[in-house]
Amino acid sequence: MNKDSKRSEALLYHSKPTPGKIQVVPTKKYATQRDLSLAYSPGVAEPCLEIARDVNEVYKYTAKGNLVAVITNGTAVLGLGDIGPEASKPVMEGKGLLFKIFSDIDVFDIEIGTKDIEEFIQTVKNIAPTFGGINLEDIKAPESFEIERRLVEELNIPVMHDDQHGTAIISSAALINALELADKKAEDVKMVVSGAGSAALACADLYVLLGVKIENILMYNSKGLLTKNNPALSVLQQKYAKDIEPIGLEEALKGADIFLGLSSGDIMTADMLLGMADNPIVFAMANPDPEINYNLAVSTRKDVIMATGRSDYPNQVNNVLGFPYIFRGALDVRATKINEAMKMAAVRALASLAKESVPEQVNVAYGATKLGFGREYIIPKPFDPRLITVVAPAVAKAAMDSGVALNPITDWEKYEEELLDRLGNDNKMVRLITNRAKMDPKRIVFAEADHLNVLKAAQIVYEEGIGFPILLGNKEIILELKAELGFDADIEIIDPKTKDQEERRNQFASSYWSARERRGISLLDAQKLMRERNYFAAMMVNEGEADALVTGHSRSYPSVVKPMLQLIEKAPGASLVATANMMMTNRGPMFLSDTAININPSADDLAKIAVMTAKTAKMFGVEPVIAMVSYSNFGSSTNPGASKVREAVAYLHKNHPELIIDGEIQADFALNPEMLQEKFPFSKLAGKKVNTLIFPNLESANITYKLLKELNKVDSIGPIMLGMGKPVHIFQLGASVEEMVNMAAIAVIDAQEKEIKKNNSAK
Repeated sequence: MNKDSKRSEALLYHSKPTPGKIQVVPTKKYATQRDLSLAYSPGVAEPCLEIARDVNEVYKYTAKGNLVAVITNGTAVLGLGDIGPEASKPVMEGKGLLFKIFSDIDVFDIEIGTKDIEEFIQTVKNIAPTFGGINLEDIKAPESFEIERRLVEELNIPVMHDDQHGTAIISSAALINALELADKKAEDVKMVVSGAGSAALACADLYVLLGVKIENILMYNSKGLLTKNNPALSVLQQKYAKDIEPIGLEEALKGADIFLGLSSGDIMTADMLLGMADNPIVFAMANPDPEINYNLAVSTRKDVIMATGRSDYPNQVNNVLGFPYIFRGALDVRATKINEAMKMAAVRALASLAKESVPEQVNVAYGATKLGFGREYIIPKPFDPRLITVVAPAVAKAAMDSGVALNPITDWEKYEEELLDRLGNDNKMVRLITNRAKMDPKRIVFAEADHLNVLKAAQIVYEEGIGFPILLGNKEIILELKAELGFDADIEIIDPKTKDQEERRNQFASSYWSARERRGISLLDAQKLMRERNYFAAMMVNEGEADALVTGHSRSYPSVVKPMLQLIEKAPGASLVATANMMMTNRGPMFLSDTAININPSADDLAKIAVMTAKTAKMFGVEPVIAMVSYSNFGSSTNPGASKVREAVAYLHKNHPELIIDGEIQADFALNPEMLQEKFPFSKLAGKKVNTLIFPNLESANITYKLLKELNKVDSIGPIMLGMGKPVHIFQLGASVEEMVNMAAIAVIDAQEKEIKKNNSAK
């Protein structure tokens, strides 16, 4: 994508369909006049009077306890500098979005139009009664230090400047584990710091609390080593200034154990790295280009332990590992501040989490066979679902132990359940899927690339690194659409009907005919079929010219699935093909089967569909808890429709005892744990959270997933093909660009999985 197209895409994202990225959503009923009279006048007077009698009741009757202000004056925004409060608003909204999706904290972003420290502080103090916490953001140093110090002292709610402390907390966790791997003690190491801004100073301060000695830290700014005779240094920088003659960075790094970079890209050379001590620890966190390239560093020193700020290298120091969960824990005990004990609790919680067994969901997300503590895994991954239940409680406990918690937690098991319930519908699974696909992108045939939205999807797939598109369709139309989209990458374009593809068509036809000659297919029939894009595309996958296929945007599902079933063999051991939709609900991802193929499956078919769906859920790191749904509950009806579900469950209980599955059961009982426990405590689903539904027929499954999608605006990925020998996946007619991108990522993951199985079986 050229620069103008990227700019247009970014502007479109922020402006459509609604300007901005966050909104206020009511949490109470408002349908009737009675509802409105309770929400406002006269009913609202009652909580007002309660709060007037006891100000702490504000946490009981309002949203204050889960509301954080993200506040800036726009003086140090990302890499953009002093761009002003209005221009900083998109960034602050983005921070609010991260708070919500990672820890379910609501945010009002506040942009203040002053650079005066006193005015800024007074403004924040004046609005503080609205909020449960204050996240200061993108305020330039040294003013940011004084602003944070004063607000922490003068307010009785948590205040933290994430730019200063976020990187410090995450990198400190990495440092604890890096020192262990390097077999070094904090008090013995020599450290060189490139950068002397707020983040670097906060990192150094926290490292000192971990045991690193100030006298062993050499700190550099853009003008060189910080020395005592430099009058331009701030009070905080003077703490790290040395009473020595200035020396260059290369000399300082000789024999150094640790390099911390928070400055600019490529300032550290291979020779500098070679001069460091054994098992050097290098935290090169300049973005987008680290102080030394990761690949250069690891090829120069096999013993290096390295972290960066980038997601495409191991050990990403990402602030999202910290601030959502630190504020979550602080809010949940109504902490009056975020103190050093709470920050250090977050540090140690993150460090400890990296040593624990990694959930399969995280392995899936990062395309790893088994992530484990070591040089390439010294801090948890941002997609790790355990972060909220590890970091937030650690912070909450530290707040209680240090005497700043006004609402101590007494039931920690209940608190953990509440935290897990907050994970909900934040599209984590979509991010996991995309990230997994990008680990090993595959060649994907887009069989309808002469449709604008399909080509848009292919463009995103290419530019995001999800896969390598192969574009099928009318070449002239595709080239025109590419120009319109600014899609200037050199991508293979194939029109199956043109003369230049005749040899290929004949080759495909011959292969198809050879496989189907005893099933009523003539060579001439096969040659005609190969002029149709879906047959041609399927043969590309069959013949190894592509790894995966996506199609179906412009034609009905039955007409598109037919050539796939004719040309593509079933997976080894599969006797039928089915589909599942992954629905991103407010209770997490839900798998629904069979949504597109088997009209009235038998009991045997239902059992097979359940097993295939379970395998698919596991492929995405989800442990399936399966309800075989019906209009009947455990034998309450003898109708054949309910009986076949019951038969399928009996078979699965006997032959697949490893599955958590039960039925037949009505959907409301399956999805309501309290109702299920009360009425059917004997069920294998009692006390568990169902995440997979197997329906008795296509009609019920298809209607359900489309109702969820349209009425509740639930995102859907699918239908995902189950039981196919090759990675072929079919869009629903008129699928959106986003849906097609997600399905392309699914196709890539499917190809990855099939490649792994093939390689394993060949051993």
